[in-house]
Amino acid sequence: MEGLINVLGPLPHAARRSITFDRGTEFTDWPYLQAGLGARTWFCDPQAPWQKGTVENTNRRARKWLPRDLDPLSIEHRDL
Repeated sequence: MEGLINVLGPLPHAARRSITFDRGTEFTDWPYLQAGLGARTWFCDPQAPWQKGTVENTNRRARKWLPRDLDPLSIEHRDL
């Protein structure tokens, strides 16, 4: 959560008013994130990833151009 706070903190408040998570255990510290950013946190319903629209839309767009077996960390930022 500290990493998310560091990355999202500099954004304008309007850009980080709310965050939607899936139901993974990595998000159990959501109260810390909510307090650190002043953002509301939400969780998707089980088996409902479309409730995280931006993430799913971005994934779909990336998969159109990048093969699934490609390590995204192997791509230079300028190439993306």
